[in-house]
Amino acid sequence: MTEILRDADGCEDTIAETAAETAQSDFYEDPAETPYAETDDGEPEIVEVNPLETALQAEKEKYVRLFAEFDNYRKRTAKEKTETYQDAVAKTVLELLPVVDNFERAMVSPCSDTAFQSGMEIIYRQLTELLKKLGVTEIESLHQPFDPNVHNAIRQVEDDTLEENIVCEVYQKGYMLGSRMIRPAMVSVANCS
Repeated sequence: MTEILRDADGCEDTIAETAAETAQSDFYEDPAETPYAETDDGEPEIVEVNPLETALQAEKEKYVRLFAEFDNYRKRTAKEKTETYQDAVAKTVLELLPVVDNFERAMVSPCSDTAFQSGMEIIYRQLTELLKKLGVTEIESLHQPFDPNVHNAIRQVEDDTLEENIVCEVYQKGYMLGSRMIRPAMVSVANCS
């Protein structure tokens, strides 16, 4: 007993014929896409490909790509997190440096109260130790060759006792956070060419 189906174009098909066509079209492989392997004679040999293996291979490939994308995302977020931390530390230290400068000026000025002077030295030492823990280092400038990457020259001096392009005076210390410059040193340079 076969039932008759009517297509959208009005043609009549039987259910049995339609099912047979569908089954045949699902498993039909294009000869151009059929994989071949060469035999020992050099003759092409058809290699059967299991559709489940093909689907499994496609899913594995998707998984590997997804894993790689996730790994890249993880690395990128870790890098951004580190950079954000470094930016926050650099901004905080930059705001703190004028306090360090004022402590240095206060310690150089004469003071008759020894208890006050020793208290200032203790506070200054704690402040500089805190900066060291954060990875902040002072840029060595005095009697060093002038480097425009870390020095900001605000004055030129003619001095026969010094070599050319040597920092002869430091007005404001410069600081680095790791390899990142926080503030350049303000200096005088001797015998500029």
